[in-house]
Amino acid sequence: MPRASVIGLGKSGVAAARLLKREGWEVELSDGNTSETLLLQQQELAAEQITVKLGQSLELNGANLPQLIVVSPGVPWDIPVLVEARQLGIETIGEMELAWRNLRSLPWVGITGTNGKTTTTALIAAIFQAAELDAPACGNIGYAACEVALSQGAGGAEEKFDNSSLLTPNSSLDWVIAEISSYQIESSVSLAPRIGVWTTFTPDHLSRHQTLENYYNIKAKLLRQSELQVFNGDDAYLSKLGLSAWPEAYWTSVKGKDFLISEKGFYIEDDWVVEKLSATSAPEAIVKVSTLQMVGEHNQQNLLMAVATARLAGINCDAIARAIREFPGVAHRLEHICTWKGIDFINDSKATNYDAAEVGLASVNSPAILIAGGEAKAGDDTAWLAQIHSQAAAVLLIGSAAPAFAKRLQEVGYHSYYIVETMERAVPMSAELAKEYQASVVLLSPACASFDQYPNFEVRGDRFRQLCLAWAKAEKLQYNSILSSPLP
Repeated sequence: MPRASVIGLGKSGVAAARLLKREGWEVELSDGNTSETLLLQQQELAAEQITVKLGQSLELNGANLPQLIVVSPGVPWDIPVLVEARQLGIETIGEMELAWRNLRSLPWVGITGTNGKTTTTALIAAIFQAAELDAPACGNIGYAACEVALSQGAGGAEEKFDNSSLLTPNSSLDWVIAEISSYQIESSVSLAPRIGVWTTFTPDHLSRHQTLENYYNIKAKLLRQSELQVFNGDDAYLSKLGLSAWPEAYWTSVKGKDFLISEKGFYIEDDWVVEKLSATSAPEAIVKVSTLQMVGEHNQQNLLMAVATARLAGINCDAIARAIREFPGVAHRLEHICTWKGIDFINDSKATNYDAAEVGLASVNSPAILIAGGEAKAGDDTAWLAQIHSQAAAVLLIGSAAPAFAKRLQEVGYHSYYIVETMERAVPMSAELAKEYQASVVLLSPACASFDQYPNFEVRGDRFRQLCLAWAKAEKLQYNSILSSPLP
């Protein structure tokens, strides 16, 4: 029986281990961490004859080496054990590549980019599903890609694990809609989508990829291996490369036909998304932009790329219009939480870098009270700081980045900031400051990773939501109590 090692006991790693086991591999899964939750998962997987080693890393010792190593997305591609494995000739791939090898008979949409890919992925999946296509979203959103692969043929007698987290067993999929990070592209050898989408490109993850050129080349690899390509033509970096780098791509622009980089693409004109599929074809109006519930020019860019993808897949205008009209947006990305005394509380926890946070702040009404901070990332904060100057009445700083952010705000002449350290202090203070400054919005848009205080940006956003709703409820009860009490 061939041996496979899976690194990382997250959702992706577990799905990869189960998929390999079903294919007849002897599977060992390792994770450097240990916890009560992981111990319970270890017992569950042991019942499925999958060995789990906690609190230790994979070691390549002895003669009984694995023939295959599968890496979870969060595991750096150049750690010593993976470098050694490749030197030894052991095939080393990512979880996304494993899923692709099992699902390559299906057409894929692969969405990548620095920002905007989650919203674009969710919108594409919604459109495909409105067209009655079985097209699950996976990768960095929804299911792990190997969970989708497991759903194909799941449900037989040999399936002993809980399928509740999977898709309907024995489902016959039409498309795979995958949000694919640079980490997942880096560890995928043959992944080749039918349609590749590139949303934006700005510096990010440089602590892992070292240089902007490396980061670009990793992203570009996915698009080069895609049969059809859709690009955000309003992105400064991508548009500068233009036709010379990507001559066959379909380009998009919210600014209109005159700003299209090529003679084929998708643009906005008179509140309509317009399609022009070739130099000789007539323009065709597809859907009204104003039916989209999400605010901001960046979401119009996301809309254009989603519509372009749907049309290239042959989806009709009625299904597109229905999906867009009903699409509520994405959790943690400019998500409206509640309104308290005329102040909107908005969760933009997914804004984990300066560019995303700048877009978030530009998308809400001003003046706004901004909550920012967390674990700082490398990048250019100039445009973000300028946006704060023009739109933020006050900034509340949380997490380990707070002192450095305070220093940067001082350097650019912005002094209406407060170091509050925690979300628990930030939410009630933001409400009081909003009243003081007559601000209509409290916005959590951190411009930082979350790992200094939270496991991920979702948990951070969930905590913000919980605190906002608790604050609004407590204030409402207090307000009602005052109203019902007798006059003195």
